[in-house]
Amino acid sequence: MLYRVVSHIPHTLFKPVYDLYESYLLEKVKSGNIPKHVAIIMDGNRRWARKLEKPPWYGHLFGSKKLEEILEWCRELNIRTLTVYAFSTENFKRSKGEVNALMRLFEEKFRELIRDERVHRYGIRVNVLGRKEMLPENVRKAAEEAERVTRKYSNYTLNIALAYGGRSEITDAVREIVRDALEGKIKPEEIEEETIKRYLYYPNMPDPDIVIRTGGEVRISNFLLYQIAYSELFFVDVYFPEFRKIDFLRIIREFQKRQRRFGR
Repeated sequence: MLYRVVSHIPHTLFKPVYDLYESYLLEKVKSGNIPKHVAIIMDGNRRWARKLEKPPWYGHLFGSKKLEEILEWCRELNIRTLTVYAFSTENFKRSKGEVNALMRLFEEKFRELIRDERVHRYGIRVNVLGRKEMLPENVRKAAEEAERVTRKYSNYTLNIALAYGGRSEITDAVREIVRDALEGKIKPEEIEEETIKRYLYYPNMPDPDIVIRTGGEVRISNFLLYQIAYSELFFVDVYFPEFRKIDFLRIIREFQKRQRRFGR
């Protein structure tokens, strides 16, 4: 059963009450089973901007700031892996102006990650998942540089799905397996589920415990199709820039109450 969270921004008058509730939830969550890997479909940036009568880039900018907050929440809870859906292969079909604005933002944010002292202090490894060859050269180089300078870190992992599609990832993995089989590096009878995982964009990445989608849509949209077979799914109505820590904590608290049987 999918859990659907309805969230609304509280009036400033009620902020002390919400702060108290947030602190209460935080302690409850910390005393329970903490997920090792959270994945997020960051949906609703454009609709949030439209609601404020702003251009799409405005929503994406504030979405990137929200991601920085979520990284802090994950570190506070010792959630070791965060994977976010930033830009799909299908998103290239959007208007040229919006795609160009997003690409400039991606390059800027990768440069910021490289310089961010928190990345180096806390040991955050950055991985970019997707068909990087589809990215403009400046964005691809910035992404690869962020990967290179953080490769030695292992405390936390930030996976950014960029020019990504779940079917594309499986297709690319199959192509690599077939090539290696033809070259005699692997025998067809040796191919198992764990074999396929080694050929995905980030080999042997732990499967997400939780998948969150903001923005009110109830679908997966080609995200981590191989990895989320037994993930717990949560859909929230709030647009991504409005996603609050209290929403995040409620989801984890609900996750802690579920019995994960993995088909048993």
